Amino acid sequence: MSQQTPYQMLGEDGIRRLVNIFYDIMDSAPEAEAVRAMHGDDTTEIRSKLADYLNGWPGGPHHYHQKYGTVCLTEPHAHYHIGPQARDQWLWCMEQALQQTGASDALRDLLKQPMFGIADAVRNQDGDQ
Repeated sequence: MSQQTPYQMLGEDGIRRLVNIFYDIMDSAPEAEAVRAMHGDDTTEIRSKLADYLNGWPGGPHHYHQKYGTVCLTEPHAHYHIGPQARDQWLWCMEQALQQTGASDALRDLLKQPMFGIADAVRNQDGDQ
């Protein structure tokens, strides 16, 4: 039996739940202050975009590509000053969200390196932002 993809493990509803918990954590956790400051007051649109992206990225339907035509993440993030601190805060929020959704250790292990790769790919500063 082949290993399931993260999409198969979470499903579309699970990914949307993960994203909502992720942004709820970002909204409330002092540990995420720097990365939260990069988002506007209303996270409705970014929640939808991240959920669309995360559906297609780990083996599900490519909603993001269908809506926006590209899956390049560096361009939309270019006007933000994203350094290691913001990257690590984003990753921390995602880890907390995965824990709160009850994601298995296997799923969290499967996502750890790819999520770091995504977060580091949008980093465009070397400083502590």
